[in-house]
Amino acid sequence: MKIALLGYGKMGMAIEKVAVAKGHEIVYKVNLENAYDFMPLSLKNVDVAIDFSMPTAAVDNILKCFEVGIPIVVGTTGWYDQFDEIKAKCLSEGQAMVHSTNFSIGVNLFYKLNKIMASMMAHFDSYNVMIEEVHHTAKKDHPSGTALSLASHIMKEIPSKTTIRERLIYGDDQPSQSVKPHELLIETYREGDVTGLHKVKYESVIDSIEIIHDAKSRYGFAKGAVMAAEWIIGKKGIYTMDDILNLDEILK
Repeated sequence: MKIALLGYGKMGMAIEKVAVAKGHEIVYKVNLENAYDFMPLSLKNVDVAIDFSMPTAAVDNILKCFEVGIPIVVGTTGWYDQFDEIKAKCLSEGQAMVHSTNFSIGVNLFYKLNKIMASMMAHFDSYNVMIEEVHHTAKKDHPSGTALSLASHIMKEIPSKTTIRERLIYGDDQPSQSVKPHELLIETYREGDVTGLHKVKYESVIDSIEIIHDAKSRYGFAKGAVMAAEWIIGKKGIYTMDDILNLDEILK
């Protein structure tokens, strides 16, 4: 499989290592130095593209892949305000795309656990729920796409939570501001070189319950992205990691 890496930062480098170890070939890379030279023609010898670029570049990268019929795996977040437009174009033109706010297999298991947990806790109004996420200081978007996915799953199961409220905390800053009952709090921390930690916490006056995913390295994200790239070859349509992992069938 010949792969184009659209974004060659720390994640792109991790994906390269995983892909090469599995016998695939990286034939094109886009980084800050050559981003302006990236054209659809650049993908002429490519089987699939994997995008871990910037929120401002992701949509343009997707459209360039669509222009030449190259399937794309999109791990960049922060562009989902244009998702409906991209989805419609993908389906109407018979293109192929896998998108996810997180390609880690462990995180996608965590997503499923979060949905199940929220569906149970919806019956116990003595508990309040919040999300905490921690990432390295170089991460551009906040809250993280993973945290927003967790919040979306919770809000679908717990109707009393109708609005997201973010607290962005750097370094030794202390959380402040009160939170209203209808708000789902996401405490967003940016510190050090943390790969990614996400916590969903339910708390009452008598106890608390937490589920946590702590990424030890970028390898999990890279492994899932390469898996998605292998899976999308020969397919048409728009997919997520749910389609690849088929967790609903496993849980039956």
